[in-house]
Amino acid sequence: MVSTGLASIGYTFVNVDDCWSTSRDANNVLVADPTSFPSGMQALASYVHSRNLKFGLYSDAGYQTCAKRPGSLGFETIDAQTWAAWGVDYVKYDNCNADGTLPQIRYPKMTTALNSTGRPIYFSMCEWGHQDPATWASELGNSWRTTGDILRGNWTSIMANIDKNDIWADYAKPGAWNDPDMLEVGNGLLSVDEEISHFSLWALAKSPLLIGCDVRNMTDQTKEILTNKEVIAINQDPLGIQGRKLSSVNGTDIWAGPLQNGDYVVGLFNRNETPSVINFDFSLLGLTPGQVIFARDLWQHQDLGKLTSYAPTVGPHAIILLRVTLP
Repeated sequence: MVSTGLASIGYTFVNVDDCWSTSRDANNVLVADPTSFPSGMQALASYVHSRNLKFGLYSDAGYQTCAKRPGSLGFETIDAQTWAAWGVDYVKYDNCNADGTLPQIRYPKMTTALNSTGRPIYFSMCEWGHQDPATWASELGNSWRTTGDILRGNWTSIMANIDKNDIWADYAKPGAWNDPDMLEVGNGLLSVDEEISHFSLWALAKSPLLIGCDVRNMTDQTKEILTNKEVIAINQDPLGIQGRKLSSVNGTDIWAGPLQNGDYVVGLFNRNETPSVINFDFSLLGLTPGQVIFARDLWQHQDLGKLTSYAPTVGPHAIILLRVTLP
């Protein structure tokens, strides 16, 4: 994370997912897997902090995690206190193996437990969008999954997740985000254009950017995508309004959203298997026909200058991501 430059770009969380714990001790404190984590989680958290990074752990609002490790249902207070003592900064909270009650009943217990520790801990809720968490989760945590798990390197799954996530755009706001699951960039199963589209749509939608590849073995192309400062700036824009799909015609989309300084981000996205012409209809931004805009291509890092119309040919599964400024 540090040597690759990812940390300096803003990727600050190092998160351990399921399977880190094996049992509870006599005091009901979670025990780390001694083979995978022989020094324990507190030592690991301390090392992560020594690198000026933040440390995340996984648990579950059920009796067991999805991989049948100890869950936190009924142990919310002691687990939150344990994580705070270890120096945990982020908790992903899954929804497997529960007691039959709704997540709206179980998740607030962990919210209360985490808040009671006095330590700021990012709370990432993962109930897969089953109970429309966008409508209730913003009072409980910082992000919520709007979808099922993304399938590794599966383009159809990526498209399904961003479309489901888009339904809930109105509910996202600073500190409370829709989450269509982690990034598949760098796993070697997508084309370069698909990876750029994937990253662009997640950034435009203000989704959490959670790297899902082995950063120790990134290609230069993967690193270039994940560290595009202009695209990351769209994701991190302080206004915090989720960009959304404004138009979808014959397999071509126009996605857009406002930015804090009055600019817009616009994505011209081709879902088709062949190149397609996408006509950027300025009226989608509330502009009049023929009105002048200034545009910058965020992947080519190139100013396009003044435009009164724009209808580029976009490759299969590719996107043109623009930052648009009004005169």
